[in-house]
Amino acid sequence: MKNNSLLKNFIFVVLILLVIGGIFSLLYYPSTTPNEISITKLVTDVNAGNVKKITTAGDVLNITYTDNKTATSMKESGTSLTDLLLNLGVNKENLAKVDVSNQVAKQDLWSWLTPLLVFGILPLVVFGFFFWTMIKQAKTGAGQAFDFTKAKARLFGAEGHSKEKITFKDVAGLKEAKEELVEIVDFLKFPKKYLAMGAKIPRGVLLVGSAGVGKTLLARAVAGEANVPFLSVSGSEFVEMFVGVGSARVRDLFATAKKSSPSIIFIDELDAIGRHRGAGIGGGHDEREQTLNQILVEMDGFEKETGVIILAATNRPDILDPALLRPGRFDRKIVLDPPDVHDREEILKIHSKDKPLASDINFKETAERTPGFSGADLANVANEAALLAARQNKTQIDQREFLEAIEKVLLGPERKSHILSKKEKEIAAYHEAGHALVSTFMPETEPVRKISIIARGMAAGYTLQVPSEERKMRTKTGFISEIATLLGGCSAEKIKFGEMTTGASNDLIRASEMARKLVKEYGMSSLGLIAFGDKDDMVFLGREISEQRNYSEKVAERIDEEVDMVIKEAQKKAEIILIKQKPLLEKVAKALVEKEIIEREEYEKLIGNAGNIKKNKA
Repeated sequence: MKNNSLLKNFIFVVLILLVIGGIFSLLYYPSTTPNEISITKLVTDVNAGNVKKITTAGDVLNITYTDNKTATSMKESGTSLTDLLLNLGVNKENLAKVDVSNQVAKQDLWSWLTPLLVFGILPLVVFGFFFWTMIKQAKTGAGQAFDFTKAKARLFGAEGHSKEKITFKDVAGLKEAKEELVEIVDFLKFPKKYLAMGAKIPRGVLLVGSAGVGKTLLARAVAGEANVPFLSVSGSEFVEMFVGVGSARVRDLFATAKKSSPSIIFIDELDAIGRHRGAGIGGGHDEREQTLNQILVEMDGFEKETGVIILAATNRPDILDPALLRPGRFDRKIVLDPPDVHDREEILKIHSKDKPLASDINFKETAERTPGFSGADLANVANEAALLAARQNKTQIDQREFLEAIEKVLLGPERKSHILSKKEKEIAAYHEAGHALVSTFMPETEPVRKISIIARGMAAGYTLQVPSEERKMRTKTGFISEIATLLGGCSAEKIKFGEMTTGASNDLIRASEMARKLVKEYGMSSLGLIAFGDKDDMVFLGREISEQRNYSEKVAERIDEEVDMVIKEAQKKAEIILIKQKPLLEKVAKALVEKEIIEREEYEKLIGNAGNIKKNKA
C-alpha cells in the first residue's frame, strides 16, 4: 500500500511539472510566427511606397505597411538604418515619407523572472510539496496503526444523537421483555437507590429471539429511555485478520464505556464471537477465542459502582460459550417471542402511521392472516402495500393492497407470465382442492382462507390457511391432520387422474420432515417417550456439521418404519375423505378452473353444510 501511494505521488508531481511547462510554453512563445523579410526586400517595398512606418529596436526592424500588415527584418550591428538603406539604393523621397523611429530596448521582466521561476523556485516548491505529502502520509499511517485497535462502536444517547429517538412506546408487544428492561433503565437513571439497598443490577442482559422479532429495536428503545451514552457495536467488528486486534478493541470499548459511565454497551450478533470455545477451527489460539476471553475478563472485572451495563442480542443462544451465560456475566436472559395476533395488529399500526390509509383498512384482519410473522416481516408487509398502491397511482392504501402484500411476502410476486396449459390448470385445481377439503374435514386444522391456482414464487398454486387462534402446543392428532392435508394434493391427483405429478414434491418434503420430528423429537410413536439424535457440539458458520446418532442401527430401522407408518396413516385418512367427498372435490376444482381464486366466503358456500360435519368423524 505504501509503494502504491508513493507511485501515485510521483505521477502526480510529474503531471504538475508537465502542466506548468506547458503554461510557460504558451506564455513565452508567441502563438503566431512573425513575417521575416530581408533588408533588400525592405528597400524594394520602400521604393514602391508600401511602407508606412519602421521602428528600430536595437538591430531588429519592425515594419508596418500601408495596409497595416507587419513584418520584421534585421540590420547590421553598429550601422545607421538610413545610411544602410541609402547605400542599398533606396529612394530618398519615398524614405522621407516613411516614419522612422528608434525604440529604446527595455529589459523584459520575464526575461530574467522566467528562468528564476522555472529553474530556481519551482523545483523547490514541487519537491517540497512531494516530501510534505510523504511525511503527512507517514504520520497518517502511524496514526492509523494506533487507531486500528480502537473499537468501531457507534455512540448514541444523550450527547449529539440527532437521529429519531426510539422509546418503549415505539415497540409494540414484548410486554414482559420491556418490563424486565424498565428495571435496567431505572437503575441507570437512579443508581443510588439500588446501591443503597445493596442490590446488584445484572451486568449483562442477553436478548434472545428469532430473526426479526425486534432485539435491536428494543435495545435502541432502552438507549432512548435511559438517555445515557449508548455504544453500539456488531460482534463481527471485533475480529480482524491480525492477531490481538479483537481483544484490543474489546479493551478500548470497555474503557470508553467506563469513562462515559453510566452507559450501555450493545453487542449485536453476539454469536459471531461468543461461540463455544474449542468447537471451532483453530483451537485456543483462534483470534475469535482470544476476543471472547477478553470479553469474559472485562465483564467479570466490573465494579458495581461503574454503572456500565451490557446488552447483547443473538438468535443462536445454543452455541454460546457457557462462561458467557454464568451469573456475573450475562446472568439475565430475556426471550423475545414472535408477536401474537394482538401484537401484530399494533405493529402494523406503528409501521403504517406515516402512510396515507383508506377508510376500509382493517388491521385486525391483516394480523389474523399473518401468523408466525415477525416484526420485520410485518414492516415488510406495510412497505409492500405502499409500493403496490404507488405502482397503481393511488393516493391511499386500501385493504386489498395489504392482503396482496401478505401473499407476496409469503410466496413471492405473482408470475403472470407463467401460463399453465389447460391440462396443467386442471391438475393444479384438483391438487389445491384436495388440500382444502382434507383440511376442512380433518380435526385440529386451520380454516381455509384462500385457494389459488395463480403461480406465485416457486408454487404453481397454493391454499392459504390461517389459524383462528394462537397455538403454543400441538397434539399428535394435529400433526397427523397437517400431514394428511399436505398429502391431500397428491391424493386428489391419484383419485382423479390415476397418478401424481411433480407438483407435490414440496408437500412430500414437508410431510416427511414433520413425520420424522414426530417420531424422533416429540416421542409420539410406539418407540416410547424417547428423543433420538444428538446435535454435535462442533459448529461451523453457525450450523451443526452433523448429527450424532445416539441409537443403534436396529433402532434406526424402527424409526424409519414408524415414519413410514405415520405417512401412510395420514395418506389413508386423506384418501378416505376425498373419496367420500368426491362430488365436493369436483365442484371446488371446477370453480377453481373457472375463477382461479376462491376466497373463504365463496369456498364455504361451495361446500355448504358439509363443512359443519363434526371433524373427528373423518
